[in-house]
Amino acid sequence: MIINPYLTFNGTCAEAFERYAEIFGAQITFMQKFSDAPMGESMPAGSADRVMHARIEFENAVLMASDAHTPGEVVYSGISVQMSIATVGEAKRVFDALAEGGEIGMPFGSTFWSAGFGSLTDRFGIPWLINCDEPSE
Repeated sequence: MIINPYLTFNGTCAEAFERYAEIFGAQITFMQKFSDAPMGESMPAGSADRVMHARIEFENAVLMASDAHTPGEVVYSGISVQMSIATVGEAKRVFDALAEGGEIGMPFGSTFWSAGFGSLTDRFGIPWLINCDEPSE
């Protein structure tokens, strides 16, 4: 069994995935707008330019997403995307990049379980936990 997060955005899916591909050196392997789908004509007004489905592939993981097909506030509660990153330097770089324009919950730093950890909500409203695989000293 493989579990992959599936995120929902409020019209910013394409922008978010382009940014994530840049930050993580990942590849967007699929992105389709509602207007390009077979049932595109029957979708609610204003949904044509929204992303119906997107997929980004990392070294050993997949993240999928879409835009809500109708405008409205998308709110996440009780869930975060957790990334385990090999080194403190790379984890800090990723944390800082995701934090641009977002809100930091716990600043990145050493903890009792890791040489580096931090939490944030990025500018797209996605909560992240960035964890370094190196143990704390």
